[in-house]
Amino acid sequence: MTGTISTDVLIVGAGPVGLFAVFELGLLDLKCHLIDILDKPGGQCAELYPEKPIYDIPGWPSISAQGLVDKLLEQIAPFKPDFTYNRMVSSLEKLEDGSFRVTTDENEVFEAKVVVIAAGGGSFQPKRPPIPGIEPYEGKSVFYSVRRMEDFRGQDLVIVGGGDSALDWTLNLQPVAKSITLVHRRPEFRAAPDSVNKMYAMQEAKQLEFRVGQVTGLAGTDGQLSSATIKGGPDGDLEVPCTRMLPFFGLTMKLGPIAEWGINLHENLIPVDTEKFQTSVPGIFAVGDINWYPGKLKLILSGFHEVALMAQAAKRVISPGERIVFQYTTSSTSLQKKLGVSG
Repeated sequence: MTGTISTDVLIVGAGPVGLFAVFELGLLDLKCHLIDILDKPGGQCAELYPEKPIYDIPGWPSISAQGLVDKLLEQIAPFKPDFTYNRMVSSLEKLEDGSFRVTTDENEVFEAKVVVIAAGGGSFQPKRPPIPGIEPYEGKSVFYSVRRMEDFRGQDLVIVGGGDSALDWTLNLQPVAKSITLVHRRPEFRAAPDSVNKMYAMQEAKQLEFRVGQVTGLAGTDGQLSSATIKGGPDGDLEVPCTRMLPFFGLTMKLGPIAEWGINLHENLIPVDTEKFQTSVPGIFAVGDINWYPGKLKLILSGFHEVALMAQAAKRVISPGERIVFQYTTSSTSLQKKLGVSG
């Protein structure tokens, strides 16, 4: 199939456990490609609480969620993993040779000998804002993520929300859009203070508008917005010209299309064995918060342990006749060479 991307291991989910899987698999000379629905690596850590301290990572008395992600990216850099962001895995098919064909919601096709599900609680799905009649505009002029900034060039853009995503895209899209109106229900934000200060400076320079209030209605035809109604602010009801809208109301986790893959489920989680962390389908593994087994603890460090055992099993699937010699990174010169360090 033309355009098919081939890899040894396809990892669904680029959170901390998915990232560490690259390390353990890389030590065994397995090439990894990661797919994530978000626009960057880190999963829940990076998206929901990047500045929140984590206290139970061995060797780190305290490290921020984003700091942990940054360290993991640094750790796996020698293995040069490939990433595909802003994509949901929509279907999986087992091929005659035992490998898997995976298709995304953008019809990209991947083939891998092993699939590792490291999707946390499932795929992150944007929360739909409580705006009556928003559905016909979704995917046409209302979007929940930015895949191509050019799609917003020359548009009258309304961004709704008070977190990092709302502020970041307000700043990044300001040079591109014809106009930007940021709407938040109060003048205080959950975003990084530096971003908030920059936004207020741009408002002062009349480069954008910030309105306190809530979007309560949309106007337009055939899925194309023409204006948005803002209520609850100090200026009374406002009708704002609007050809594109980006609502950022947070994310919710759903198992999503994974539920249709023919894998046995346990209360919307994926049961695995504790020897290989393999699912009911040979060659498909599940690690991290998305799996279940007796005594399961939903901790990042537990996911790291699961990944180490999974990698050994994945190697046997991919290289069934090869003798696997377990080695320690502290003493193996061959592993140290792969990591680019000297013994």
